[in-house]
Amino acid sequence: MSNNIVVLDNGGGLIKAGQGGERDPLVVIPNCLFKPLSSKKFIFPPPLSDADVDIDLTSAAVRRPIDRGYLINPDLQREIWSHLFTSLLRITPTSSSLLLTEPPLSIPSVQRATDELVFEDFGFSSLYLANPQSLVHLYEASRQPGSILSRTQCSLVVDCGFSFTHAVPVLHNFTLNYAIKRIDLGGKAFTNYLKELVSYRSINVMDQSFLMDDAKEKLCFVSLDLHRDLNLARERRNGNLIKSTYVLPDGLTHTQGYVKDPQSANTFLTLGSRSLSDEGANSVIDKVDGERKKADINKNEIDLTNERFLVPETLFQPADLGMNQAGLAECIVRAVSSCHSYLQPVLYQSIILTGGSTLFPQLKERLERELRPLVPDHFDVKITTQEDPVLGVWRGGSLLASSPDFESMCVTKAEYEELGSARCRRRFFH
Repeated sequence: MSNNIVVLDNGGGLIKAGQGGERDPLVVIPNCLFKPLSSKKFIFPPPLSDADVDIDLTSAAVRRPIDRGYLINPDLQREIWSHLFTSLLRITPTSSSLLLTEPPLSIPSVQRATDELVFEDFGFSSLYLANPQSLVHLYEASRQPGSILSRTQCSLVVDCGFSFTHAVPVLHNFTLNYAIKRIDLGGKAFTNYLKELVSYRSINVMDQSFLMDDAKEKLCFVSLDLHRDLNLARERRNGNLIKSTYVLPDGLTHTQGYVKDPQSANTFLTLGSRSLSDEGANSVIDKVDGERKKADINKNEIDLTNERFLVPETLFQPADLGMNQAGLAECIVRAVSSCHSYLQPVLYQSIILTGGSTLFPQLKERLERELRPLVPDHFDVKITTQEDPVLGVWRGGSLLASSPDFESMCVTKAEYEELGSARCRRRFFH
């Protein structure tokens, strides 16, 4: 086998790819093709690190190979991977091993399509398939050698990504599949909900996926007191602390959307747990009252008030979207309750938040408040967030790829050709 190991975290929203043993991936690109209004054909998105590339994504059409977490268009995925391997990573697949992530409980037809891509289309010399959650556990256990997570080798990984949210118990780097719980909500659903709210209240942005995605990432936050924040958002005066303005691109002076006044947009979050009725908070309100102006729709500006916290609120209240599913806190409790009683106190003490959708401010604090009444009093609840939730899975994969036993854990191309997909996959205990 070759010593060149490629670690590929193939997410529904972003692809993270690089060499095993490195701390950070070489390339992070959107897992899609898009067609801007200025182009006649679909093009490959540039890496996120390319700040020089300025593409106007207003009303851009998008094609994605992964929908709801599962590979639905292998031909499109082949096209994106081919561009990634040849133009960005510049590797030779036939002389490389591949560590690839795959969501838990994947169906056999999707597994076969993935194996065909890896071995038949690209000809990788060997393959290791890993659940993202087990890689997160591995990375956090190595990063915190003295923690209860490292000593017990047991954790509950809450992965809130682009397509959906999973609560996954992990024991000795193996996921306990019988206890996995899932919510069909992720970054894509949040963006779509924000598009609906803005389109209903101000201007039609239903075809502005990239812009609303950017607005969501920069402005949305999790409310710690929903009723209080709803009342604050109703304030008609300009001193409304929650209201913020997002400026859409005009195609001339700027091709990217941006927050009009980032400092005042974050004023509400900086107040923290202070009472909004005290003198300090009132002075902040008066200051903002004098500085803020109403959004001008003619200049493609939109005001966001309660949309800022109602969008992430659906993670705790999926019924707001008409979904008959449990919220995040109840989902975690159900996952832990499905495990052996000896594991439950350890799982509650080692909850790890990962995935891009856990970057909403105040998510950890709100989850702690929701979990505590649902968890028995004699159990401690401890939630940790990764230093970089987006790259956490890839870093765990890179760590695994650098271990001396990695080559022996892989399935070779010869074994795949002899035994087939189903027999080979038994090695991964998925």
